[in-house]
Amino acid sequence: MLGLSKVILADDHALVREGLKLLLSVVEGFTVVGEAADGDAVERLLKEVAVELLVLDLGMPGVNGFQFIKNIRTAWPNVKILVVTANLEPRSVRAAIDAGADGYLTKSGDATEFMAAITALQRGEVYVAEDVRFAVGQQRKPDGFPEPKPTIASPVDLTRRERQMLALIPHGVTTRDIAERLGISPLTARKHRENLMRKLDLHSGAELTAYAIRLGLPAG
Repeated sequence: MLGLSKVILADDHALVREGLKLLLSVVEGFTVVGEAADGDAVERLLKEVAVELLVLDLGMPGVNGFQFIKNIRTAWPNVKILVVTANLEPRSVRAAIDAGADGYLTKSGDATEFMAAITALQRGEVYVAEDVRFAVGQQRKPDGFPEPKPTIASPVDLTRRERQMLALIPHGVTTRDIAERLGISPLTARKHRENLMRKLDLHSGAELTAYAIRLGLPAG
């Protein structure tokens, strides 16, 4: 697992930076070594301080879109770049990842997804927020985790999240594993699982697995 202990927070809203600092403060080993409110300050900090992670808002003054990410990637190839932005445009997600970003989060997401992204980057993976993940297709994922499939021909009407969970069930992953894979909290994952079983009138994990296999979902 990669060390990402030294962090720069780059956002032109002080309130956002404070919120991110608060989230990182509960994770052992993380230190915010610099804050920036514009692109020039980001580059200055990167020159002055050795860091492993840059949390970057694309909407800051002085950040010329995705070329800025390319410039950072070229000049500081070992720095992980986690984009946190209000931009939900699919083409922007793809452009950021293609430019060299290691992760893409939307500001409409929650704290659990921010922590899931940090964990993924520590593992050397790319993380894309659940609500825009469709824009880039399959991402690198932890060994042994199947890619959730949102389209399942279930005779019972299921939510997108419930369909994703149903696709994961035959692989024998735990609720905690599913939560990590989907970027949600274990409590939320457990609630989705309970709703799924209630809708399908199933009463055990074995019945849920059997149901998924009968739908033709692969086991493994």
